[in-house]
Amino acid sequence: MANSINASGVDNTFRRKFDREEYLERAREREKQEADGRFKSKSKGPPVQRKPLKHRDYEVDLESRLGKTQVVTPIAPLSQQAGYYCSVCECVVKDSANYLDHINGKKHQRALGMSMRVERASLEQVRERFESLKKRSAPSSFTAQDLDERIIKQQEEEEERKRQRRERKKEKKVQKEKAAEEEAEIDPDVAAMMGFGGFRSNKK
Repeated sequence: MANSINASGVDNTFRRKFDREEYLERAREREKQEADGRFKSKSKGPPVQRKPLKHRDYEVDLESRLGKTQVVTPIAPLSQQAGYYCSVCECVVKDSANYLDHINGKKHQRALGMSMRVERASLEQVRERFESLKKRSAPSSFTAQDLDERIIKQQEEEEERKRQRRERKKEKKVQKEKAAEEEAEIDPDVAAMMGFGGFRSNKK
């Protein structure tokens, strides 16, 4: 009964009221400080201008150490430890997928001095890029004569392979004949004394 009386006596309708004049005064004071230059920004120094993102002009080496064994010691420098070493960020990444994620990531690009924004290319730049890719993909001096030469060369290589196969068969045949002649030359009495009656099988 006492608890219910105490609960009923509590004023639950109270709401905190803010003094608008006080907060307006604080805002004016802050504006004054900003105008005077006394207000310090969180960032130290001027904002850094980074270059736009550009494509890589080198091949990423993922396979040079594939299948090789390496002794790893705890005192070895980072560049000689197991995994892929990034010389820009001075870190080691354990597998190729994570290494690609790292070199394409924001932290690595910032260390290279680039932002993650891509520069908008003009129409002329796109045309030049297409032209360079066409020149790279299609050989300029490819003619029907080159095709004929390649076909003739391939036929010659095939003939050479066939000739080598025939020679190997002949050599095997000669070796079999020599073995048969040597077997015929063995004296049957000597063969019986040695415990074998020739090299011929007993099967008929």
